[in-house]
Amino acid sequence: MAITLLDLTKIIGGTLVGDSADAADTAADLSLSAIGLDSSNFPEREAVFAAVPGTRTHGAQFAHKDGAANAVAILTDEAGFEILREAGETRPVVVVGNIREVLGQASSLIYGEPSKDFTLIGVTGTSGKTTTSYLLEKGLIEAGHKVGLIGTTGTRIDGEAVPTKLTTPEAPTLQALFARMRDHGVSHVVMEVSSHALSLGRVAGSDFDVAAFTNLSQDHLDFHPTMEDYFDAKALFFRADSPLAAQKHVVCIDDSWGVRMAEEAANAQTVSTQGQEADFRAVDISVGDSGAQQFHIVTPENESYSVELALPGAFNIANATLAFAAATRVGVDASAFARGMSKVHVPGRMERIDEGQDFLAVVDYAHKPAAVAAVLDTLRAQIDGRLGVVIGAGGDRDATKRGPMGQLSAQRADLVIVTDDNPRSEDPATIRAAVTQGAHDGAAESPREVEVLEIGDRAEAIRVLVQWAQPGDGIVVAGKGHEVGQLVAGVTHHFDDREQVREALHNKLSHKTDAQTTDKG
Repeated sequence: MAITLLDLTKIIGGTLVGDSADAADTAADLSLSAIGLDSSNFPEREAVFAAVPGTRTHGAQFAHKDGAANAVAILTDEAGFEILREAGETRPVVVVGNIREVLGQASSLIYGEPSKDFTLIGVTGTSGKTTTSYLLEKGLIEAGHKVGLIGTTGTRIDGEAVPTKLTTPEAPTLQALFARMRDHGVSHVVMEVSSHALSLGRVAGSDFDVAAFTNLSQDHLDFHPTMEDYFDAKALFFRADSPLAAQKHVVCIDDSWGVRMAEEAANAQTVSTQGQEADFRAVDISVGDSGAQQFHIVTPENESYSVELALPGAFNIANATLAFAAATRVGVDASAFARGMSKVHVPGRMERIDEGQDFLAVVDYAHKPAAVAAVLDTLRAQIDGRLGVVIGAGGDRDATKRGPMGQLSAQRADLVIVTDDNPRSEDPATIRAAVTQGAHDGAAESPREVEVLEIGDRAEAIRVLVQWAQPGDGIVVAGKGHEVGQLVAGVTHHFDDREQVREALHNKLSHKTDAQTTDKG
C-alpha cells in the first residue's frame, strides 16, 4: 500500500510547510509511489523530489527543472526550503534537519520497504567486494535461488543487466532497484557496500540479513581524512549500536583490520585462510599450473566442503571462503553453493588474455597499493620468468597512494611502466611523476635489476609491455580492469585494457609469424 505524504512526514520527523488544515488534508490524501534526487532522470509517477545539498550547489535549485518540475512534493532541509520559498514554490514541502539522515528511510518507505521481502547480503572492504559478490551470485543460483546483484560492474536481476552508475547507488535509486527486484520475484540480493554509501547513509532503510567484510588497506583517503575514519565508516555495517548494522556478520581476519572488525562486530563469525583459529577456515590449498585452486572449507560444525576455484590468487581463496560463510549464515545449501563458485569468472579481475602467446598476460582492476602488491605476488608465484606491469593512478582521488603504488610495483616486478589511468581534471604528468618517483624508490630497494619507464599514452605503454615479454614471463595491466572508458579533462574516451592487450598480442604474434615465414623463404 502506498504511503501518504502526511504519514511519511510523521515517520521521518519532518515538518510539513503550511500548518493550515488544507495543507494537512492535502498531505493526507497525497499517495507517494516514487522518489528521486536527479532532476534529469526523474520518476514519472507520483514522486517526491529530494532536494539534497551538494558540494557546489543545493539540489533545491533544480526543483523546477526537467522531471523534477513534475514532482508532487519536495523533501529538503532548511537551506533548501529558503531557496524554494524565494522561488515561490507552491507544492507541499517537507523540511528535515539533515536530509541525508532520513533519505534512505524515506525512500524505503515510499517503495514499500522492499528489502524485507528477500534475503539481502552486503559485502564491504577495500578489495575483493566485486569478486566476493560474483561468487555469492553464482553460488546462490546453483543452490536454486533467483538472485539480484548490485555492484561496481553494474546491476543484474536474474541474470539480466541493468545499467547503474555507482558501486552503491543513491538511496532513492537503490530502493527503486530493490522494489524492481522484489517485483521480479528475486529471493536473494547481493550488493557491494562502499564506505561512501555507509558514510552518506545510502543504505539506510535497507534490511541486511548479513554483512561480509573482506579486508582494509589504503584507499579513499581523499574522502576519509585518516585510515581510522575509513575503518569507522566500514564499522557502521557491523557495530551493534549502528542503525546501519546488519543482523549477522562474517569477517575475514587475514589482516589486522579484520581482527579488529571481528572484535567490534555484533553476532559475527570469522573467516581465515592463513591458519588462524576461525569459524570458517580454508585448508588443504593447492594451485594448478593455470592458477586454478583447490581447497576445503571447514565450517563451525567441523564439516568440510571441497571447492574448485578458477580464479588465481590467495586473496580469492579468502573471497570464496567469505562468500561461503555469508551464504551458509542465511541458510543456503552449502554443497550446492560450493559447486556454484567453481563457475565464476569476474571481468577485469585477474582476467587472463590468451591469444596463443607463450607468456602469461593478465588484466586486473587493482588500483590501490595493497591490491597491486597482491596481484604481482600472485603472478610471480605462477611464472618462471620475468614479471612486468603497467601501472597508473587516478586523478582527483587520494594522492598519497600514488608513490606507494609505484614503490610496491618496483619491489616485485622486473619492468614497471608508469602510464595514465583516469587523470580526470588533473595534469596527467603530475600524477605520473608521483608514481614514477615511487617506482624508482622501490627499484632502489629491490634485490633484482628493475627497469622503470614512463609512457603517458596507455595504449603505447601496453604495446611496449607486450613486446617486452618473452617465453615464461608474466605481464599485468593494472588499474582499470573491466572499465571501457578513460576519463581525461572531463571527457570519457573509449578505452578497454583487455582490447588493447589482445591487439598488442595479435600484432606481436603476427609479426613473429611473418618473420618466421621470411626466414624460411
